[in-house]
Amino acid sequence: MLAFVCCFRMGFICQWSRRKVSTFHIRASVTDVVRETSIEKAQLQKGDTWSVHKFGGTCVGSSQRIRNVAEIIINDDSERKLVVVSAMSKVTDMMYDLIYKAQSQDDSYITALDAVLEKHKLTALDLFEGDILASFLSRLHHDINNLKAMLRAIYIAGHATESFTDFVVGHGELWSAQMLASLVRKNGIDCNWMDTREVLIVNPTGSGQVDPVYLESEKRLEKWFSQNPSKTIIATGFIASTPQNIPTTLKRDGSDFSAAIMGALFRVRQVTIWTDVDGVYSADPRKVSDAVVLKTLSYQEAWEMSYFGANVLHPRTIIPVMQYDIPIVIRNVFNLSAAGTMICRDSVNEFEDGQRLESLVKGFATIDNLAIVNVEGTGMAGVPGTASVIFDAVKDVGANVIMISQASSEHSVCFAVPEKEVRVVAEALQSRFRDALDAGRISQIAVNIAQPESRFYLEPVKVWKGGETKELFGSGPCILSEVRYYKVPLLKSFSSSQVAVIPNCSILAAVGQKMASTPGVSATLFNALAKVGEALLVNYGHPLHAFYISTIWELKIWELECSEQLLANINVRAIAQGCSEYNVTVVVKREDSVRALRAVHSRFYLSQTTMAVGIIGPGLIGGTLLDQFRDQAAVLKEKFNVDLRVMGITGSKRMLLNDMGIDLTTWRELEKEKGELADLEKFVQNVHGNHFIPNTVLVDCTADSSIPSHYYDWLRRGIHVITPNKRANSGPLDQYLRLRDLQRQSYTHYFYEATVGAGLPIISTLRGLLETGDKILRIEGIFSGTLSYIFNNFISTRAFSEVVAEAKEAGYTEPDPRDDLSGTDVARKVIILARESGLKLELSDIPIQSLVPEPLRGIASAEEFLQQLPQHDQDMAEKRQDAEDAKEVLRYVGVVDVVNQKGIVELGRYKKDHPFAQLSGSDNIIAFTTERYKHQPLIVRGPGAGAQVTAGGIFSDILRLASYLGAPS
Repeated sequence: MLAFVCCFRMGFICQWSRRKVSTFHIRASVTDVVRETSIEKAQLQKGDTWSVHKFGGTCVGSSQRIRNVAEIIINDDSERKLVVVSAMSKVTDMMYDLIYKAQSQDDSYITALDAVLEKHKLTALDLFEGDILASFLSRLHHDINNLKAMLRAIYIAGHATESFTDFVVGHGELWSAQMLASLVRKNGIDCNWMDTREVLIVNPTGSGQVDPVYLESEKRLEKWFSQNPSKTIIATGFIASTPQNIPTTLKRDGSDFSAAIMGALFRVRQVTIWTDVDGVYSADPRKVSDAVVLKTLSYQEAWEMSYFGANVLHPRTIIPVMQYDIPIVIRNVFNLSAAGTMICRDSVNEFEDGQRLESLVKGFATIDNLAIVNVEGTGMAGVPGTASVIFDAVKDVGANVIMISQASSEHSVCFAVPEKEVRVVAEALQSRFRDALDAGRISQIAVNIAQPESRFYLEPVKVWKGGETKELFGSGPCILSEVRYYKVPLLKSFSSSQVAVIPNCSILAAVGQKMASTPGVSATLFNALAKVGEALLVNYGHPLHAFYISTIWELKIWELECSEQLLANINVRAIAQGCSEYNVTVVVKREDSVRALRAVHSRFYLSQTTMAVGIIGPGLIGGTLLDQFRDQAAVLKEKFNVDLRVMGITGSKRMLLNDMGIDLTTWRELEKEKGELADLEKFVQNVHGNHFIPNTVLVDCTADSSIPSHYYDWLRRGIHVITPNKRANSGPLDQYLRLRDLQRQSYTHYFYEATVGAGLPIISTLRGLLETGDKILRIEGIFSGTLSYIFNNFISTRAFSEVVAEAKEAGYTEPDPRDDLSGTDVARKVIILARESGLKLELSDIPIQSLVPEPLRGIASAEEFLQQLPQHDQDMAEKRQDAEDAKEVLRYVGVVDVVNQKGIVELGRYKKDHPFAQLSGSDNIIAFTTERYKHQPLIVRGPGAGAQVTAGGIFSDILRLASYLGAPS
């Protein structure tokens, strides 16, 4: 059987003649592709008449999907087209599994091969019939029989060579290409299928990849086309041959690479890569819900994003098309209406439907499961070859260095490797520099590895010197669940050195061509991380929290502040930026990577007026506000770039939370179905914890006295507060002053327009007067919509109790009318305006004339109060009659006497031609007497009660906040 294997290999190699070929020279930069002179023959007309389409395994994963692909090909308006196809979904993995089982001498490889046969047989039976079906099945069975013989040989030998493996796994592409070509021909299109092993020649590289041999490939393409002329070609992706005609593959993601190479060989107009997503996103949409599909990317941007983990395109796919300026378009085979993303020489900035499609930073990507290796020592500075020695050791063990950063002082080098490779890297460094350590030319080295579940800021470290072990840190709140240590010698002639291996890291990369010409992009990036509430600990070249240990056991800990702010930090452990400035790369802890990604993406892509909103008190006022949000949200976002996202709604008993935003069309139903037990701290954490949203605002729509006690803490945490609740501004003076001082010192805002006059601009008018230099003398007004209604209707012979009952029935009063008649609510408004005017008054300083008869103040229920109120109508009737006799009316007013520094709440009398006597309904009216408006007060009048106007006043404050944050006016 071994003889069979050798003969098979020799026979296969001899299928094509060997040729001496020239290659492209690919230099360090992806842009430096040197094109050699090629030979173009007349029989193959290259150029813009050709287009390339590539369909991945998902696109051809079933018979129906193959039909869909055929329809796309048929409907494509290109004059000539070449279609590159992958194996059906999962088939390549199945083929690799065959090899693994056979060389493991596992008999189940036979049944696994039968499963491969059955999958393709069933697909063909659904697609074809008659001669087409018989022809395909004949070739399929022939291939399967050959594979059985090969796998049997591998089974006996217990080993499979790379060429055998490549030959076996490439069959999936052969079968899918044949089926698609047959289906296209079945629909009347002249079509040939191409086994690209006959055309595409590649040279294996030492890094496990391959380089295309373009000149030889062009010669073979010319020959193939002369024998198989066609305007539609279905070609296999992934597979190729070496110059010695040995079957090989282009490795993982090789079908994209095949399409790009074919695009270069045919000099096509465009390469379209069909996949299952709408294009290249600005970030992984599974991690960032607000990620957008990018309309365009430059080659360099696409290369950088692919390198840093954007899965749509492999970096090497871009290289072949760059030299001919062939654009690549990424499109969704399942969503033909999506335009996709075009990758071309230069990306553009465009605006569409009022939404910015591009940003200074085009996209963000992350690479997880990395470890940082930090090499530092005072003796490294100025020593030639230091980096070379380090990376030679890394290269020798085949480790892949993802990122490198070196301190400008040259005393440290920091690099990232896959976490699975960090152990061999550490051992390689140990082996390379053992002599230097044994000779005493370097000091001790510390390496610590923390488990993923560890949460720490100061790490316990064990160090070695001459066989002695000393633990420098290791208890208290900084303890780790487990620590593993390695003794790793370093370079000779270092006076102080260490290697720190920091696992569980992720790289976050920001990519954008315009970054090179725009100042401050890096600052914006780090500011975005800092504004999440993080302490930003950064040093170019090495992680700041690593310990520096000198030869005499002197321990110097870099300055760290274990403060409350640090407890939630995103610690940036290393930074790198290329000279081309196409990317800025930071290393963070793996558990922080998603938060960091959301934070930076929101800073560059979300509107600065995107707000996470939490509604406290979804009663009459709060519920009306939510309905107003629902009705106006689309207009605000489209015309004013204001994006309001309600992340939480809480009452006193139940709350509704949603990390992505609550659907306001069904919030009442959702609260009943998915609501949970109310927890104010959890509610606030959920609303404010969405770090990808730039701003958080909590709206307190309650009259609760306990909620305002949290305002100070919320503002201090960077949360804006908006409320109609009068308790905070009319409560104890010291708490009010503390709140206002914090507001002035911070960038958070506290708005409370609706505390006085509902939706009327009372407080904003007062502030406008003061800010422009006017001096307030007196503020007098009817501040209660309830009492305005009562006294506007307390006329003729009507009884006072009758009007009060009518007001309650109409919904103007509180459930207990005594809350309105007591005058306390008016007094709170007077206190608020007095304090806004500069008076330092307590609520107890305000004389209040209560309209609740003394005998009725202690009655338990509102119903009993209303039943007994008629017994006291005579007193109010006499006051009304006295006023009428003087041609006056009764009005319940509040007064702020700034000149005499006092306030009062009372039932006053006004002439019938006075503005206060002209009110109707539940209107409020406030008169400002100032130095400028001394002889004719400034009057503000309008509805001062009702859910709609109060909610409107709150909404107006939210939009004022948006304006402060940058929304257009």
